[in-house]
Amino acid sequence: MSVHYTLNLRVFWPLVTGLCTALVCLYHVLRGSGGARAEARDGADCGFPLLKAAVLLLLGYVLLRCRHAVRQRFLPGPPRSGPHPALSPRPFGEPGLGVLLESYYEHEVRLSPHVLGHSKAHVSRIVGELVRAGRARTSRGPIPGGALALAFRGDFIQVGSAYEQHKIRRPDGFDVLVPLRLPPLVALEPRSLCAEPALAPAFRGCFLGTLKAPPSPSGAPSGHWLRNCKPFADGFCVHMRGRHHLSAMLVLRWFQAHLQRCLATVRYSLEERCRVSLTPGGLEQPPTLHILPCRTDYGCCRLSMAVRLIPAVHLGDGAFLVAPPPLPSPSGPLSELPAGLRPDALWGVNTARQEQRLLTWLQERAPPGACYLKCLQLLKALRDLGARGLDPIAATQWGRILSSYVLKSALLAVLLSKGTPAQAWEEVHLGERLEELVQFLRDCLLQRQVLFHCVLGPARAAAELGPLPKVLREAHPIDLLAPFDPRARERAAARLLSTWRRLPQLLRPYGGPRYLARCPSPRSQLSQRFPEDEP
Repeated sequence: MSVHYTLNLRVFWPLVTGLCTALVCLYHVLRGSGGARAEARDGADCGFPLLKAAVLLLLGYVLLRCRHAVRQRFLPGPPRSGPHPALSPRPFGEPGLGVLLESYYEHEVRLSPHVLGHSKAHVSRIVGELVRAGRARTSRGPIPGGALALAFRGDFIQVGSAYEQHKIRRPDGFDVLVPLRLPPLVALEPRSLCAEPALAPAFRGCFLGTLKAPPSPSGAPSGHWLRNCKPFADGFCVHMRGRHHLSAMLVLRWFQAHLQRCLATVRYSLEERCRVSLTPGGLEQPPTLHILPCRTDYGCCRLSMAVRLIPAVHLGDGAFLVAPPPLPSPSGPLSELPAGLRPDALWGVNTARQEQRLLTWLQERAPPGACYLKCLQLLKALRDLGARGLDPIAATQWGRILSSYVLKSALLAVLLSKGTPAQAWEEVHLGERLEELVQFLRDCLLQRQVLFHCVLGPARAAAELGPLPKVLREAHPIDLLAPFDPRARERAAARLLSTWRRLPQLLRPYGGPRYLARCPSPRSQLSQRFPEDEP
């Protein structure tokens, strides 16, 4: 068997430096004992070049030794043998990757609680003034339809990752529900489309907002009610299958126009604090309120923010119908709708209150320093890393399959599966839990081929979620991956595994001294928690 030897830099450079230093010392000793003067007539010392060479060698040793120490301490080495059967190779089997992950999380993923708190407070003040102006304008009138028109309820509900403590990078995007008040004579009878025959999977999570009419003695809707509600039905409803249904598109169109009028009312009072503008989303997206800092604003958090204002109709128990419904593509497969079903009558459902209640329940029972929200943040960052190099169409499809809601649902499914003890979610096990989430997503995309809605799934836990409206309790389970064909899921799973395997190379740019200067030491890289607040 042949034996291969490698140069040991830890021995070689000290040996060379010591040898050169010994030669310089021997030269000076011999010159002093013999009385010889090897000096030029101008007084220059011929031994100086040798001394300078020794000093340069010493400096070279120090620089190379420091570089070698940084690489050995922080950068991952070659992969170990015996890879994981499901995720080959295991990035977290490599030494030093945990510190790279901490560095990446600290500098590229983690949001400053100080900046996030200021941003949320600023958004709350601006949206609050806008909603109050909308309610006051409704009460003063006149508006189309009079007493039978829609109106702002007067409050707003902040939803999304920024309010669930798992938003990443910058606090520049927020979602806000604006509840609408129906006229007193109008009541809804919502219905789920999960059990609709011959319905495309993309629409199985949609709902209909059917108007509930008080029946006459003959059983048909009362003619008096139909006459009284005709202005509302003409302005906000579509007639379909013999009944009136609240139209999400007509409501969204009224909502955008009403917001523009409210913004014109409050724009002057906001000029000293910020500049605001409203971008209509058309019939496919809710309008977006842009908040820009003004030049006279000397606050510490001068950020430009975009706030999606989503019209919502209350179902009860904190659940809402929202317009427009979320679809896997910008237009959705509208040609696959069954006969008699109009796309403008479809609504989405928002259960953010139940999801926030579930996260709070899990946080109360988690051990101190639990890392499940940090895992979710890193999983979202891993998705963003995987989108690099994709063309725009593929990147859009990748982002829709692994949307933030899908990733959050996967985390909640793992947390509620009771297969992992609570102590396993301590921060020292961050790498293992992140790997478990990646493997769970891979199994959902390839093997199970299903990922249920965390609230409207088959294993809904009423004690943790709280009460649900009847229409949601009786709805069929909603599969979040059903709108995507098997080939798209296979490509997403392959891309996810490829990104996971290339994680050391993707994180290598964040391993330099500039990034690692403020990171924890390797001994406490996963046990030291970052402070919740910043000065």
